Amino acid sequence: MEITLNHFLFLSITLFCLGIFGIVTRKNAIMVLMGIELVLNSANINFIAFAKFGNFGYQGQIMALFVIILAAAEAAIALAIVLNIYKNFSTVNVDEIDTLKD
Repeated sequence: MEITLNHFLFLSITLFCLGIFGIVTRKNAIMVLMGIELVLNSANINFIAFAKFGNFGYQGQIMALFVIILAAAEAAIALAIVLNIYKNFSTVNVDEIDTLKD
């Protein structure tokens, strides 16, 4: 059995749907961030798959590397925000945080 572009696309759409499901249904801010990471990883799979099967050279790998760097920066900044929210509100549930200023 040969792995084709359809296999990569199926894996990518599965990760994307799981990520969106995690973003929409979770109340915990950390779980929402994990959902965002799943969505970014599904985009990386698409970039790499289309670079391999579409003969685009190294453009897909470069874009995937850019997305990985973006995800690392997003994780660092988002975790700092979550820690600050926990310090101020003693919770990380996104529905319980309804004010910007006490």
